[in-house]
Formats: sequence, C-alpha cells, structure tokens
Amino acid sequence: MTVTTERTTAAVRRATGAAARPAAARTEYRLFPVVVVRRQDLGPSYARITFSSPELAGFGPGGFDQRLKVLLPQLPLDVLGAPEGDWYAWWRALPEEVRPVMRTYTVRALRPATATSPAELDVDFVLHGVGGGAAGPAASWAATARPGDEVLLVGPTAPGTGRAWGVEWSPPAEARTLLLAGDETAVPAVCAVLEQLPAGARAVAVLEVPDIADAVGVDSEADVTVEWLPRRGRHGHGELLVPRVEEVAGSLVDEASRTLSLDLEDVDLDTGILWEVPERAVATGPECLYAWLAGEAGVVKRLRRHLVGEVGLPRASVAFMGYWREGRAEGA
Repeated sequence: MTVTTERTTAAVRRATGAAARPAAARTEYRLFPVVVVRRQDLGPSYARITFSSPELAGFGPGGFDQRLKVLLPQLPLDVLGAPEGDWYAWWRALPEEVRPVMRTYTVRALRPATATSPAELDVDFVLHGVGGGAAGPAASWAATARPGDEVLLVGPTAPGTGRAWGVEWSPPAEARTLLLAGDETAVPAVCAVLEQLPAGARAVAVLEVPDIADAVGVDSEADVTVEWLPRRGRHGHGELLVPRVEEVAGSLVDEASRTLSLDLEDVDLDTGILWEVPERAVATGPECLYAWLAGEAGVVKRLRRHLVGEVGLPRASVAFMGYWREGRAEGA
C-alpha cells in the first residue's frame, strides 16, 4: 500500500536548498548539557524528544540534515564532570561502566531562545525493538524519557556548511527535481530537509516505515510529494522501498544522460561502511535530478548497484548512506 501526501505552492523562484552561505574557517565541536522538556509519541515507531538549555544558544547549525551526537549519561552530569575542552578525549578516557552511551541522530528542529524561554532542539528517536526485548540503549532510553532527564549533545559551535559540520545534504544549484528515499531511520532527516526547502523546489520522497501510523505530515513551502510504504509486519527491510525507488528514479533519467558504471566497486558491509556522497554533485536527466538515499546499509547497497550499475544514474548525481546494518548491534 502506498500512501501519498502532497502540498504544492506556486514557484516563486527555482531553489534546491543548496547551502548558499560560506563555511566558517574551521569547525569546533563541544558538549551541550541539556535537559528533556517534552516527549511526544509520533507513531508506534517514533518518539520526539525536545531538549532545552541556555547552552543551545551557542549551537551552530550547518545545514538541512544536521547530525549531532547524543550522549546518555549513566551517572549524573555533575558527577561525570564533563569538560569544556576536548570532549572526545574525555569520553574515551572514562571507564566503560560509566562512559555515556553515544549515538548519532539528526537535528529535527532547532528553535532559538525567546524572551521567556531558552533555545530548544528536537530529536526524533526510532524505537527499534522496544517492547520486543531487542531495543538498543538509545531506543530504550527514548521510550521512557521524562522531563528533567539530563543528557549531553555534541554539535558545532558556529554556523557553517558542509561535511565538516555533519551535513551531507548539498544538491547542485541546477537540480530541479530532488529524490529522497530511505527507511524509518532516514525519516527524521528527510522530513527536516523537506520542511526547509524553499518555494520553487520540487521534491519526491519515498519512505518505508514499519506502520502506516508512522506517516507524519510534512509542512513545506516547496512542491513536495511523500510516498509512505508501510511494511505492516509483512515485509522485510527494503522489500517495498527498493522496487519503488528503482521505478521512480528510472522514470527521471533519460537514455542520453545514463552513465553505466561497469567498474562499480563492491563494499564489504561486514568490514566497512557504505557512505558515498559526491564532493561535486551534478544533476542529470530531463528533470535535472539529484537523489539522496539513506537507511539500512544492505538495502542502500542494492539501490546503489541498481541505480548506478543498471539504470545508469551518474554517481555524482546521488548520495548513498548506510545508516545502520541489519543484524549488527546499534553502534555509535
């Protein structure tokens, strides 16, 4: 079953969301002590946790799919004695039994401070395995998080753009059609991108989720179409996503722009990661297509092989990111 939601606005100007501001001279990351102020169930597979702290006034976002680290302390923050300097050296030096669990997430929304309240930051957690005894530590924490819980976030301290800021969304200026696809782990990043696209951009998103109740509304000024593919417990990861993405991408690439990569190198997912983002992206085909795909690494690898090796989508026109690996413990 495919569920489609669509919002279209008049094109005021052609824009893709590519970063326009220059990057800062260097990137610095620091710890941001924050507290939970709200927890909201978005569906059976998601919980939105809202963090707040005056410290967040110093958080420097870098782009639409901004990543950050969430550190879940096993001891109170005042006992841990978090430093203001090299946070990573501090974290690694802690004994394993007290070292905070560290996981990578996407900033779903960042709201600046007002006259009456400090800045707030939203993170959408996927509740993998909760209720079935197979949940990782971050999903288990998110399922029971309460206002007042303390955590540490790690993020940039000054606005900038690019990979050094934990940002992969960087479509070329000529892109007219944006294709975004992924499983439930990519939904927060995809929705964050879609909601920040300006009027005049056109985007198609294909998202595979565990349940139709996981489909959320997307409020964007751009011309956005979202297809939700619920597995409903009857399909494995990628069974719905792969054929639909192949179909959509194939329809947007014409024969003249196909560039078959016959020497596409293999990626061993047991020893490495699949993370292939073009440094100099280009748009291709009559739709001036640029694609961004993320999710389970095995599924992303299948899409990479098909789209690049068979459909002929140029490698510089698509970003492939393996967020996680089925059968492997939740990693940092």
